[in-house]
Amino acid sequence: MTAGRRSSSERGQLDLFRTIPGDFAPRDAQDLMSYPFFSLSKSPRTRPIDFVAGDVSIRVEAVPEYGMATIWDADILIWAASQIVEARDKGFRTSRLMAATPYEILSFIGRGVSLRDYQRLKAALDRLQSTTVATSIRQPTEGRRHRFSWINEWQERTDHHGRPDGIELIVPDWFYRAVLDDALILTIDRAYFDLTGGLDRWLYRLVRKHGGRQRSGWRFDLRHLHQKSGSLSPFKRFTFEMRDAIRRQPLPGYTLFLEVEFSGRTLLAFEPNPRWGKAVDGLVLSGTRSIVPSGTAGSCYQEPKQGITHGNKKPIPPLNLESNTESNLEARARDVHSLLRQASDALGVTSSGRRRPSQSSHPHGRRTPSEGRP
Repeated sequence: MTAGRRSSSERGQLDLFRTIPGDFAPRDAQDLMSYPFFSLSKSPRTRPIDFVAGDVSIRVEAVPEYGMATIWDADILIWAASQIVEARDKGFRTSRLMAATPYEILSFIGRGVSLRDYQRLKAALDRLQSTTVATSIRQPTEGRRHRFSWINEWQERTDHHGRPDGIELIVPDWFYRAVLDDALILTIDRAYFDLTGGLDRWLYRLVRKHGGRQRSGWRFDLRHLHQKSGSLSPFKRFTFEMRDAIRRQPLPGYTLFLEVEFSGRTLLAFEPNPRWGKAVDGLVLSGTRSIVPSGTAGSCYQEPKQGITHGNKKPIPPLNLESNTESNLEARARDVHSLLRQASDALGVTSSGRRRPSQSSHPHGRRTPSEGRP
């Protein structure tokens, strides 16, 4: 079957979803926030992204003519997710086939609406369509991969007089299913669209996904963070950019800082900024109804064991319960009892609390060293 026939068949099976107007909250798909799916550079990238962590594998490929879809292009997917969720919540029927005007898209993602902005929008749609993704995320069979493009197809619409009448696009089923699942969607701060740096945008999405508004925030090992970004920058350059982000504090709602563990490992840590809202304890689902599995073995609040720590800023050595035949708590109790007995002997106090007769007397009421405090 030719590509044209597949396209026509798919379009014929989908109902057209005309997007709804309104200034509502932007929503993002958690899988896209957590893993390296987009280029962080505005320069065209053709080198693939290969990421593996536990059971999660991702490969993103681009074609030289357009280059890989960037994190700025992903704003269109944020717009699409926001439209689908908002329409569904208002009782409208949604579809993967969406129709909107360029003005509606550009206004929602905080762009201008000039002819130049319109041309940039079309270039972004081309990159989204030509970029291919193969991932094991949300696949029921181990080792199986789902392959798709961020946009199956798009075209400019015209009215019955032949005048421009907006844009039609079809989002992939993998993305659409995630958007319809409340547990896989998070609301993001509209100030995100004001972030100009690719690394800042990627870092905000990662922080928002993992930390929510938890008071204790989250911690990431810098080397694992480098791998998770999919960045082409060397680790040394990446570390420099992380330190610069800490100096600038660009993320809306969060404060960044570095932590160094006793072992010398450096962590990037973040916590909610009180100026942006009240922090809370425990798991924060930010409008979702359940814990989010997001492709990992545990909840979305847990990462595969690649050197990530969460919680206390200084590690607390655990009790050595495995190498003792008895509980460390019992051993600790015996030690305390022994110290008390030694102190009692030193003070001349019996186990019943009575003082033993003194063997010597000392003028002026001075204590001997054996009578001092243990």
